[in-house]
Amino acid sequence: MLRLDAEHVLRPVRAGDGAALARAYLANREHLAPWEPARSEAFFTEEWQEQNAQQCVAEAALGRSSRFVILSDDGEIRGRVNLNTIVRGAFWSADLGYWIDSTRLRRGLAGRAVALVAEHARDELRLHRLQASTLLHNVASQRVLAATGFERIGIAPKYLRIAGEWQDHILFQLLLEEPLSARRERP
Repeated sequence: MLRLDAEHVLRPVRAGDGAALARAYLANREHLAPWEPARSEAFFTEEWQEQNAQQCVAEAALGRSSRFVILSDDGEIRGRVNLNTIVRGAFWSADLGYWIDSTRLRRGLAGRAVALVAEHARDELRLHRLQASTLLHNVASQRVLAATGFERIGIAPKYLRIAGEWQDHILFQLLLEEPLSARRERP
C-alpha cells in the first residue's frame, strides 16, 4: 500500500473488493459514462465487481495485468489505475488506464497515482513502455499524462468504442528507461 496524500492510498485490487467497487462505480456512473465503454446493468452489481476483482488477482498472478484501487481513509474506493495487456517478448509494454471519483477531481490525485503505477511498471514489472489514450476532448486526462512524462505520439481514428460510439483517441507513450522524477525535470 502506497500513500498518495493525507487521505488516500494506492493498493492492488484484491478479492473482497466487489462491494466497494460496485459502490464506487454506481456513485460515478454519470461521471464516467462519457469516457468509458457502455456498461450493462450487471456491471454495477457487487457480484459482477467481485468476479472482476477475483479475475484481476488471477491475471496479476499470471503477469497479464496489474490493477490498483485508490482508497480513501474511510475505506471507499475513489478511483482506479490499471496496467492492462502486459506484453513481454520483444515489447515489454502495457496499456495504462485510470479514473478518479467525481468528488476527488483537481487535487493532483490522478497524477500521483499514475506516477506511482508507472514506477511500479518500471521497477517491479521491468516494463520498457506504457501506452495510454484519451478522447480528443479529454483535456484533463491529457494534462495528467503530460505532467507524468507521457508524450503524445499520434491520433488513432475510431480507436475505441466509448459511450456507444467508435471514437478517435490521442495516443501517448512513456518510455520507462529512467526515473520519472528525472524525466519530469528535463527541459
